[in-house]
Amino acid sequence: MFYLRLSYRQPNKTGPSKEQEEFTIVKFIGIMQEYFTPIDIAQFTGASLYTASSYGKLIKAYVQADDFPELEGMQLAIIGVEEDRKAVNNEGCGLAADYVRENLYRLFQGNYSSKIADLGNIRKGNTIEDTYFAVTDVLAQLLKKNIIPIVIGGSQDLTYCNYLAYQKMEQTINIVSVDSAFDIGDGDKELNSQSYLSKIILHKPNILFNYSNVGFQTYFVEQNAIGLMDKLYFDAHRLGHVRKHIENVEPIVRNADVVSFDVSSIRQSDAPGNGNASPNGFYGEEACQITRYAGMSDKLSSIGFYEINPAFDNNKQTAHLAAQMIWYFIDGFYNRKQDYPIVDKSEYTKYRVSITNHEHEIVFYKSNKSDRWWMDVPYPVNHKIKFERHHMVPCSYSDYETACQDEMPDKWWQTFQKLG
Repeated sequence: MFYLRLSYRQPNKTGPSKEQEEFTIVKFIGIMQEYFTPIDIAQFTGASLYTASSYGKLIKAYVQADDFPELEGMQLAIIGVEEDRKAVNNEGCGLAADYVRENLYRLFQGNYSSKIADLGNIRKGNTIEDTYFAVTDVLAQLLKKNIIPIVIGGSQDLTYCNYLAYQKMEQTINIVSVDSAFDIGDGDKELNSQSYLSKIILHKPNILFNYSNVGFQTYFVEQNAIGLMDKLYFDAHRLGHVRKHIENVEPIVRNADVVSFDVSSIRQSDAPGNGNASPNGFYGEEACQITRYAGMSDKLSSIGFYEINPAFDNNKQTAHLAAQMIWYFIDGFYNRKQDYPIVDKSEYTKYRVSITNHEHEIVFYKSNKSDRWWMDVPYPVNHKIKFERHHMVPCSYSDYETACQDEMPDKWWQTFQKLG
C-alpha cells in the first residue's frame, strides 16, 4: 500500500468562502478516509443487543466504505492501528483494535452526552515508514481540529508518530509513559517498540520538554538508563512507590500532553494478552484509575494503548480491560474541571513558601473548584513563549508539605533546571 503525501494551499487573506470551507471539509475527510478500513460491527459478539445508551449505538463509527464519520462537533476520535512489525516479542498486537472495540461497544455511556467518532483501522503500509507517515498525519489533523485521538495499537513505537504529530503545532510537549521499562534501547539502531524513546530524544527539532515514566520495575531497567533519566531531568516512578500512593499519579498525568500506555505494565493475571507479560505490575483497577486521571487532565490532548495481543489473551480478558480503561478515560474527559491556572488566578488560593534561608520562594496555587495544586516555577523572560505552558507545574498537597518542611520538591527543581 502507498500513502500519497499531499500538500495544501494557504487560504486567501480575506478568509475562505462558504463554498471553499465546504470543499476543504470534504477534501479533509477524503484524505483521512484513504488511510482507514471500515469496521465490521456485525462480527462483534452481542452487536445485536446494543441499546440506545451503549457505545455501539452512540459512537459515530466508520462502518461503510462511502460513509466516513463527519468530524465537525466531535471531541474524541478512536483510531485502530494495525502496525506491529517493530513489536519486540509481541508480533500480532496489530490485530488488537477490533477486539477492544468489541468490548467497548457493549459498555454504557456515563452521565454525559459523548461526541465520539471511530475512524476505523489504519492499515499497514507497504513499508513501516508509510504507516508512520499515515499515523502522524492523521493525529496532526485531529489535533488541529481540537479532537483528542484515542489510539489503539499496535506496538508502542507508534508513540514516536504521536510525538511527531505535534511538530507543526510549534510547541514543546510532555509525554507520560505507563510502562515497566523506559524503552530507551540503542539510539544507533532502528526504531522498535523498546527503543522509541531514544528516537524521540534525539529527534531534531526537539519538542520534548519532559518525559515521565510511571510504574517502571527496576529489574527491567539498566542502571545507566536510570542515570540518564536523572541527567535529562526526566522523572521516573517505581511501581512499588506508585502503587503505595496511586493518587500521586494524578499530577503526573495532569502535566502530560501525551500518555502512552503499554499493557505489559499491568500484571499478567489481569492482562495476559501480551508477549512480554510479567507476574508483577498494576492491577486492572489501578490501570483504570490512571486513565481516568489522564482523561481529567485539561492539558492532555492524545492517548495511546499499545501492545495488546489477542494471540495471548485468555477469554479476551486484556481486550475487555483495555475497553474499560478507555471507558474511564472518556468518563474523565467529560468530568474535566477546566481549572488550569494559566491566565485568571482569581479562583485559586495562593500560598507562598520560603525555603533555604529565604533564598527561594515557591508559589503554590490551589484550585477552589477541584482542590488540585500547582507550583509556579520562574523562568527567563526571553523564554516566555517557549516555556509558557510548562512553568505552572501540577503537584500535590504533599509537595506543599515538603516545601513547608524547608525541602525543595523534586518536581520544582527538575522543572527549574530545564527552564533555565
